Amino acid sequence: MAEALRLFGTPHLDRIGPMLRRIDLTTTLGAEPTAGLGSGLGTAALRSVLPRAAGSAAHAADEAVAPILADVRARGAAAVLDYCERFDHVRPESLRVPNSVIDEAAASLDPALKDALTESIRRARAGHTAQLPTEQRIELAPGGVVTQRWVPVRRVGLYVPGGLALYPSSVVMNVVPAQVAGVEDIVVTSPPQVSAGGWPDATVLAACALLGVSEVYAAGGAQAIALLGYGSEYDAARGLPAVEPVDVITGPGNVYVTAAKRALRGIVGIDSEAGPTEIAVIADDSADPRYVAADLISQAEHDPNAASVLITSSATLADAVDALLPGMVAATRHSERVRAALTGPQSGTVIVASLDDAVTVADAYAAEHLEVQTRGAAEVARRIRNAGAVFVGPYSPVSLGDYCAGSNHVLPTSGGARYSSALNTTTFLKSVQVVEYTAAALAEVAGPIGALTAAENLPAHGEAVAIRLEP
Repeated sequence: MAEALRLFGTPHLDRIGPMLRRIDLTTTLGAEPTAGLGSGLGTAALRSVLPRAAGSAAHAADEAVAPILADVRARGAAAVLDYCERFDHVRPESLRVPNSVIDEAAASLDPALKDALTESIRRARAGHTAQLPTEQRIELAPGGVVTQRWVPVRRVGLYVPGGLALYPSSVVMNVVPAQVAGVEDIVVTSPPQVSAGGWPDATVLAACALLGVSEVYAAGGAQAIALLGYGSEYDAARGLPAVEPVDVITGPGNVYVTAAKRALRGIVGIDSEAGPTEIAVIADDSADPRYVAADLISQAEHDPNAASVLITSSATLADAVDALLPGMVAATRHSERVRAALTGPQSGTVIVASLDDAVTVADAYAAEHLEVQTRGAAEVARRIRNAGAVFVGPYSPVSLGDYCAGSNHVLPTSGGARYSSALNTTTFLKSVQVVEYTAAALAEVAGPIGALTAAENLPAHGEAVAIRLEP
């Protein structure tokens, strides 16, 4: 650590102050002393003190998107184009991106970037193929069979954001699992860019071309989600295309995209309600503070609301990271954005008494991305229950998962990892139970069925079985 400090220089902490606020859980929580979290500190108490952004924006976003959704439902593509002009400050020549524009984007793609996307696609396809569930058939009695089938949804809409940053990697992460699942129709929508003449980012379009996706719409925000969910009738007078509604919408976006997905849940399936990105790092005194600081910064550059949380049993490591951050932040391209994220209420350092406590805190926090940089990192990682993705050891940074690990980078945020999963092939699959019984197999359970239908006062259910067994 001393070497790391020497390499990066020691900032004037008395003048600047540490970027990450510190939460010490080794001695007290409120007025109650704790001898480590194993002494009974509950999950609710932990969540109340861990770094999180205020959730008040969600209600405001819900109210803001409601009229947009209603307008798109009523006016279809014409409303979407109006909102492109209003919010993205450009009106595309057409809502659907012409194949010639997609082909031109692919042809002009830098060869090194094409190779990088190709490698990302290759690894993602291999990783997602390994996720495919297999059909299961069980014979519960002679002639009584239940088969568990997995059937892909027919049509999906994949949202690729285009705000503070542009994400061709999100094209890969959305499209590949849908293709592996066997989805028939794949639609991509991404915001029009003033710099691209009203079309989505050229690299996003090139990624679509590499994956064989030709149905792409120049639309972003809540209006894009409404277009995917409601569809749009053909408008001959305005020359606007018919857009068929989708069955599932996936992909990350801002608070308005998330609010729109939330509002349409039930009309369509969605992957999750994504919030700003977040990283938590479990580290002990064996961790390299340069790696920890670099990884906290890497996620903070996404968004001023991004969360970067260090969970450590070593105050010495925490001090070293604090010492490194100002200089490393000043040197990075998006320094103001990073500084805003690291100094916000959603970021901080949590000091714990032991690695056991670090695991407890990490499970209570339920990070989108969780790194484990400790001795015996694999063993610690196996104890984690709640995380969108776990990155094990010093050479598995989140950046690897964002692009080329073979995993997916569309992950649950805001504690959603307690109950939901990364985008994967099963997001686009439905489990269908196929029941096939013979007369003899049905007769074997006629008695239990009759008893249960009588207990529930549903005699017609029992009669539907009995009529089949009459001589």
